[in-house]
Order: sequence, then C-alpha cells, then structure tokens
Amino acid sequence: MLVNAMTVDVEDYYQVSAFAKNIDKSEWEKYPSRVNTNTNWLLDHFDEHNIKATFFVLGWVAERENQLIKRISDLGHEVACHGYRHDLIYNQTKQVFKEETIKSKSILEDLIGKPVNGYRAASYSITADSVWAIDILCEAGFTYDSSIFPIVHDRYGIPNAETVPHKYCTDSGNEIIEFPLSTVGIGNKRLPISGGGYFRLFPYWVTLQGLKMVNKKNIPFIFYMHPWEIDVDQPRIKSSLLSEFRHYQNLDKFKPRLKRLINQFEFSTVEEVLYKYGLLSKG
Repeated sequence: MLVNAMTVDVEDYYQVSAFAKNIDKSEWEKYPSRVNTNTNWLLDHFDEHNIKATFFVLGWVAERENQLIKRISDLGHEVACHGYRHDLIYNQTKQVFKEETIKSKSILEDLIGKPVNGYRAASYSITADSVWAIDILCEAGFTYDSSIFPIVHDRYGIPNAETVPHKYCTDSGNEIIEFPLSTVGIGNKRLPISGGGYFRLFPYWVTLQGLKMVNKKNIPFIFYMHPWEIDVDQPRIKSSLLSEFRHYQNLDKFKPRLKRLINQFEFSTVEEVLYKYGLLSKG
C-alpha cells in the first residue's frame, strides 16, 4: 500500500489566521493554552496505531512547550518549522521573514538536537505575491517545503501550481522539494481534499474518495490537521460569521473521522514519503 504523509500544524486555537483581526499577538499570553493537551492526545493516538507524522511547529509555541517538542522528536516523529508567530508571508518584508524563519528553525533544532529540514508557511501563504520566500528557505537550509496550495482561496493558493511532489527551481537557481497540499480535479476545478477545515466541512466520503483517487495514480497525498481541531471544548472567540464557521464547524466530527482515516491508509512522515517517492535521499 502506498505510504502518505501525515502532518500536524502545531499552533493553538487563538493563533489561527481566521482570528488575527480579533486577537493581537501581544495578547496571546492572556489566553489559556490547550496546545499541549491536544498535541499529546494526537501523539498517543498515533502511537497506538504505529503512525509517524511530521509536526510543523510554531517557534513561539516551541519556546513555551519545550517538553512537548522534545516528546514529539523522542517518539520518532519529524519536527519541522511552521514559522515563528503565524504571520502571513505576503504581509512580511523579506528581511523580517528571513529573521523569523531562521529564529524558529534554530529554536527547534536546539530543542531536539537534530536538523529541521521541512517548512510550512502559516496559512499556506506562499502565493504568487510571496514566492520569493522559497529562495530564503533554500538559503536557510531547508530541504523541502509544503506551503503551496494549488487552489483558488481568499487567503492563499497558487491555482496553476503543480499538484504532485516535485523539485521546485527558483528564478535565482535555488532548488527545493515542494510537497503541495493535495487536490483532485473536478471538471476544470480543483477540490482540496488534504485535511483541515475541508476534512470537517466536506462529507467524509468526499475526502475518502478524493484521497483514493490520488493514490490510484500512484501518488502519495499529504494530510494536515491542527491540534485545536480535535478540541470541542476550546474557548469560543467572537469573530466574523465566516471565520467562526471555518473554525468551529464540525469540530465534533474530526476525531471520529480521523480514526476512520488512519485505518484506511498508510501514513508516515513527509521525509519518509519523499524518500519512498524518489525525491529525497536518506542520510
């Protein structure tokens, strides 16, 4: 059976882009953190099913949850970088992005004592307006990126981007492996079937059939989630109707659906999947 990539974006419920207009980052410390408990539940559940995953961790979280990040690594999972404060790249200058990315990478590497080779942008914010970030990722020493979502969306997406894992070459001559978020073609549209809010909002059978379609082409898919998506008891944050819908809709369905999913597919880390796919060398 084809092995697919299981990924977790390690951030807390109040750090999501949907609430960025409602919660200033200077106020993050005021909110009760739930990322430790929720991430540990995922770790325990993955361990029960012998699944290794890639955890894209915010540097801000890593500074405050040292033992959690060490546990992720000690259990054999891959620790990767999710930036420092969940800032959208196209809202940052190149210099600020470079400084925060290197800072976050260093925090994680110091904690786990291993190289951090993978990166995922906050809210998949490497778009046509911020594709310059890939050169900075290459210069910072990242081996692969998983930030490009080949769909149309109001906050992210490069609609015409490649849909399978591939080597991405920049105009400057830098090269990185890109593992885009998984989609399937429906007519002339692309349907996102790679997890997160789509996993909650679409009927389960839509995700299941979409992921099977990807695998039938002998291509691994990449699945993503957030620790807060298994947390039905998280504090409610007042925001726009759209933001609240995206964040809270069907939270109660995520755990049971996740349990079904991991019994129907094989999963491992991004690095392992890219190695099996022939894009990454071991060692």
